[in-house]
Amino acid sequence: MDLKNIKESIVTNVYHIDSQKKVPLHKHADQDEIFYCIKGEGFGVLEDGEVELKVGEAFIVPAGIMHSVRTDSDLYVTSFMIPGVE
Repeated sequence: MDLKNIKESIVTNVYHIDSQKKVPLHKHADQDEIFYCIKGEGFGVLEDGEVELKVGEAFIVPAGIMHSVRTDSDLYVTSFMIPGVE
């Protein structure tokens, strides 16, 4: 396992999602995604349901799974995209 390559392949983002923003369901074929709530509250959305997100909580989406995030107010999340490891 090439740990340096894995480390360099991790993508991080910070998102502000408000009640007007519609994030479409989508998937990442080769990357798991972790959403960590840093402010506000909202929902991690899957095809078959939702997971409540509050400050300090995480929503983990395995590669290939349709997902989104939504809120009725304001939600700030950090997203980590992690490559699959064989």
